[in-house]
Amino acid sequence: MAASDSNTNIPEYECIDVNTKPFHIEAFRTEWLRRLHPSQYSYEQPEEDGFEVTFVKEMAIDEDTMSELKAVCSIDSLRCHPKDEQPDTDLVPEDPVLRTLIQRKQKQDHKASQKSVKNRHDLYADELERVTVERKPEAVENLIPEGEVLLTINVYYPAVFDKFNYTRPHMTLLMTGSHTLAELRDAICCVSDVQVCGEFSNNPDMVPDLVSKDHYKSAFFYFEGVFYNDMRFSDCRDISITTIEWAKTRNFPPFSQGKMEDTRFVDLKVKVGFPYLYCHQGDCEHLVIITDVRLMHRSDCLDKKNYPLLIHKDRIDTQKCAVCHVYIARWYTTNDQFAPSDPCLFCDKCFRMLHYDTEGNKLGHFLAYPYIDKGAFN
Repeated sequence: MAASDSNTNIPEYECIDVNTKPFHIEAFRTEWLRRLHPSQYSYEQPEEDGFEVTFVKEMAIDEDTMSELKAVCSIDSLRCHPKDEQPDTDLVPEDPVLRTLIQRKQKQDHKASQKSVKNRHDLYADELERVTVERKPEAVENLIPEGEVLLTINVYYPAVFDKFNYTRPHMTLLMTGSHTLAELRDAICCVSDVQVCGEFSNNPDMVPDLVSKDHYKSAFFYFEGVFYNDMRFSDCRDISITTIEWAKTRNFPPFSQGKMEDTRFVDLKVKVGFPYLYCHQGDCEHLVIITDVRLMHRSDCLDKKNYPLLIHKDRIDTQKCAVCHVYIARWYTTNDQFAPSDPCLFCDKCFRMLHYDTEGNKLGHFLAYPYIDKGAFN
């Protein structure tokens, strides 16, 4: 990010290599579209002849040098199979000469010797990569328009989650400028949204289907002096008003308010690299950092239906049952004479075996609460 003129809409650094000065995203997009030729952000592949002419002109080389470059850099020079044969992309030749194939061969041999199998996290990472690269829509109406702006957004763990966890992003999303803040909120996964309220030791089979997000729907984003509240539902409340009233009594600059469902990203004025706030469930606070703002490219995923697009998800260690140490915890107990500690976590099987008789009657006077493990989002 750099700019030579502070009057332009191109972002300038406020803190070098940290964050920019505030700029309006729609103005930024308009400025780039004004400066760039349509062919530079078009989804159409450039013609090869036109590319060669432009390359020769810009690099100031002659035609003989260009012909030599084409021969040396040709895809045919990378072929390690006969021309008349269809290559097997899963099979690496026994004696490869290309460095990439040599490394791939070494990795395959190592995996074969270790008899390793791809776990579900590796498979999911591969799936994310496949979705993001050059995905085209099946229907024309789902094609993202040329010249659309694309934002990369990091959402961090809650500040009180675990020590040091808030210093790395929980998830990274790609969103277009036409998305609303409400769509960003719906794409954020947080364990506090799926907690179940209540004590269920007397009847553990009656855990309700509704979770915290169904009961407490209020939330807000904070960007550059504006609180954007979620007011999509009749039971939503303006939870930012407490902060605004508190700020008035302490001579802070005035804050304004807006609705996140009516606010698109192109309407925002933001700093790239600067930490902003997402608050939900009353006091569950996440840092939100926009790390990049740019125009869409032909190599991006161009299908509207895939956005907001998750491109990274941090993996969290799961909490195991305190008895079997095998299964993920499902219950949280207190005042429990059967537990090795107070409070204590149990999987469903150990919880029922220790705390209920064969007919399902409660033993003892413990309290039990449903527990949603943080690793459930892995």
